[in-house]
Amino acid sequence: MHFPSDDELMAGPNALEDNEINEVEDVEVNEIDDEFDGLEDEDDSDLEAFERLGDLKGLREETNAGEGLMMPDFPDDFRAGFVSIVGRPNVGKSTLTNALVGQKIAITSGRPETTRHNIRGIVHGEKSQLVLVDTPGYHRPRTLLGKRLNDMVREALAEVDCIVFCLPADQRIGPGDRFIARELREIRRPIVAVATKADLVSRERLMKHLLSIDELGDFAAIVPVSALAGEGIDILTQVLIDHVPLSPPLYPDGDVTDESRDTLIAEFIREAALEGVRDELPHSLAVQVEEIIERPRRDGDTREPLLDVHVNVYVERDSQKAIIIGKRGARLKDIGTKSREQIERLLGRRIFLDLHVRTAKDWQSDPKMLGRLGF
Repeated sequence: MHFPSDDELMAGPNALEDNEINEVEDVEVNEIDDEFDGLEDEDDSDLEAFERLGDLKGLREETNAGEGLMMPDFPDDFRAGFVSIVGRPNVGKSTLTNALVGQKIAITSGRPETTRHNIRGIVHGEKSQLVLVDTPGYHRPRTLLGKRLNDMVREALAEVDCIVFCLPADQRIGPGDRFIARELREIRRPIVAVATKADLVSRERLMKHLLSIDELGDFAAIVPVSALAGEGIDILTQVLIDHVPLSPPLYPDGDVTDESRDTLIAEFIREAALEGVRDELPHSLAVQVEEIIERPRRDGDTREPLLDVHVNVYVERDSQKAIIIGKRGARLKDIGTKSREQIERLLGRRIFLDLHVRTAKDWQSDPKMLGRLGF
């Protein structure tokens, strides 16, 4: 469906010409003036109506409602823009995002396809602001979920000012990398290639990897980094700043992400659940926050009341449900313990985490279930 722009609406067949607009305004004014004329011979009982008409006429002279609102001061050479971070699954995109932001806003795991949606992290500088969009790994989809994750990546590429293409130094350039490189050639945006995990290889191996990256395409820059060791992060940050436009800040100072509270809670729980499970489980695991309820304050208790956080953990088969719960509920308890600390830090409150594991057969290919889970 096509939604016309403002310019199209103004130029369309129903648009009013300037003289027609003036005629409408004249009619409105004349109608008000006629009502004034009709009041000339009335007694004082109509004074209130007269004043109301005066108020109507005064509305036409009202100044802009936004007048007086002030934009925060920023330097004339301030730069700000959106930067999308793309690459195959499990190449270090989320770890790089966290390193650039300076704190954890995206979950990480050694399992492929950990990131399930576009996560925005905000990097503040004295004269800059970078809004990083950490995307799911671009891959050959096997399910409806996989297709929708790829759609998220494409949407992110269409809405940013610069692109970071991650290629891990500890892995050779493969078909997936070449496929993404071909896709990026069609996008008219500066592309910065980043050799992630540079600390895991020798200097000689890293140099060969950088040369292989250079053969993939015409990149604005190629930067080796180690997100875990913090190497190359400052250099990459400056390169990205140089490739975003002059612009006022896009987010308030101090914001590090625009992710919703429930999304972050669900991600913390999913990260804890992904540790130490079988290879197939990450693709079958989804988390949804059902509700958060504040308990009534107890008499004499000066502390903030507990928050009851009710969460559903979905898997596709009963056998996977048993994996998540563990023997006598030991694994589920461990998931709650590991995620609770992060959730309490996020909310600034003590919580009671109520986890329920449910089976939703083949939810990755069920449109209704994907909709419920936000995909």
